[in-house]
Amino acid sequence: MEGDSVTLNTDDTDIQRKDQILWRFGHNNILIAQINRKNNKSKCHDDNAAGRFRGRLQLDHQTGSLSITNTRTTDSGLYKVTSSRTETPLTRLPVPVISTGCSVLRLYKNCSLVCSVVNVGHVTLSWYKGNSLLSSISVSDLSISLSLPLEVEYQDNNTYSCVLNNPISNQTQHLDITQLCHTCAEVYISCCGFTEAVIRLALSALVGVDAVAVLVYEFRSRSLYQKREDNIIKL
Repeated sequence: MEGDSVTLNTDDTDIQRKDQILWRFGHNNILIAQINRKNNKSKCHDDNAAGRFRGRLQLDHQTGSLSITNTRTTDSGLYKVTSSRTETPLTRLPVPVISTGCSVLRLYKNCSLVCSVVNVGHVTLSWYKGNSLLSSISVSDLSISLSLPLEVEYQDNNTYSCVLNNPISNQTQHLDITQLCHTCAEVYISCCGFTEAVIRLALSALVGVDAVAVLVYEFRSRSLYQKREDNIIKL
């Protein structure tokens, strides 16, 4: 009857579970209302269908049902509801970039590495030693930069790789320690090599002083022993 309200229900539970529900009217499939559960928003398109539904549509966000208030004869027709699962778009992943820096500590030279990517989202960045996971970091935001540090000895012979992955693809950058850390080796030789030489020289000097002290002590001991023998003979 004109002036009543009518509710078009979505009894299909599969439709109710989907992220997006669309209501269309007429044989031309004119969009009149939609629900987006991903952002918890719903919208009635009052200006569509020549404005015939303006101010008379209501949506139930939980069930996806559409209600028409103050019905008119012009409301009669075909109503269609469709649903879909909205997915986060996954773009092609960039190849991770590995950069390096040198650090010197207690005469042991380490190569400080950083694996980084820019403008990525919904990904995981990881360091692997062979097939073993060393560390990882994940992000769910869009257009963000990630970096993950790693420290190795420049003479390390193990295989390392940095992997960027999402649910559908991955990009891997293998680490060439010899190529990336050769500058660290030079720093070690110029810095630590000189320091080690100085320390070795200092230790040698200390050893020499100790040897002289032992000789002096032995000479004194013999002199005192000789004097005692001379005194005994005189007596």
